[in-house]
Amino acid sequence: MLNDKSILVTGGTGSFGMEFVKTVLREYKPARLIVFSRDELKQFEMAQVFSPKNYPCMRYFLGDVRDVDRLRRAFRGVDIVVHAAALKQVPAAEYNPHEAVKTNINGAANIIEACLDSGVSKCVALSTDKAVNPVNLYGATKLCSDKLFIAGNSYATTTQTIFSIVRYGNVMGSRGSVIPLFLKLRETGQLPITDPEMTRFWLEIQDGVKFVLSRLAMMEGGEVFIPKIPSMRIVDLAKAICPGCELQVVGIRPGEKLHEMMIPDAESRNTLEYDNYYVIYPMFRDLDTIISTKHGKRVPKDFEYKSNTNTWWMNEEQLKACVKRIFPTADI
Repeated sequence: MLNDKSILVTGGTGSFGMEFVKTVLREYKPARLIVFSRDELKQFEMAQVFSPKNYPCMRYFLGDVRDVDRLRRAFRGVDIVVHAAALKQVPAAEYNPHEAVKTNINGAANIIEACLDSGVSKCVALSTDKAVNPVNLYGATKLCSDKLFIAGNSYATTTQTIFSIVRYGNVMGSRGSVIPLFLKLRETGQLPITDPEMTRFWLEIQDGVKFVLSRLAMMEGGEVFIPKIPSMRIVDLAKAICPGCELQVVGIRPGEKLHEMMIPDAESRNTLEYDNYYVIYPMFRDLDTIISTKHGKRVPKDFEYKSNTNTWWMNEEQLKACVKRIFPTADI
């Protein structure tokens, strides 16, 4: 799928970008693999691991998704764009709302414009469960971004460019993950817990990359792809990492939900279920035709995919195993 293609990943020095690059270099032979990001230090550090000398396809391109002219230059000759750049920290977005809008919304619009102008064939944008019924600014900006990418297919009438979205939950081992904090705080014997009932969707970053790659192969434009992933309670994660620690309930922080959702009931009428994932199709696609050709099945009326009503749960032992895979030196 990616052999002899030119692929660009925005936010390429982030957690997803690093794992995406590693996976593509291991499993494919791209003509070019371009890391687009705005931090020259992170690019320098990444180039020590994936150097152009050892990997001749590698390119490092400094730029910001807020700069559409720079994006147009970077997208020249690019076949596939994976858009992972975003301001993702909820408290930071609440305190700096204009900056979040400029990157997450205006940046999304710039990506779409640059893809259309440069003849990119496929663009998949990463989304989040926080974009569903958002209660914080980060989620609201990602909801707006999702809508822009879906609508981008309507603007591509004179090009072959298609846009789709991948939406998933919390990524174990990503920057900002709670796991390193828990590992550090367990030395104190006390662990802050927002709410004993809080639940989250959970997946490992490798699984997120694999899901994106698999959706690139089947996307036709306008879909929101959602993997079936397990839920876990934050309190179970804390017990798995820090057995014996006293758990202190500190309350939900501003902008947080008790439970997360990836498919709201309002979108159930456009949602089909497959073995390992769901797809929310755009209104301009006929579901009956899709069912007859792709063999998906409709979800029940008023169906929701929510972390606290999920049927797949991770227990403490499974959580321990996941943490050991990601942090092999952790003593748990």
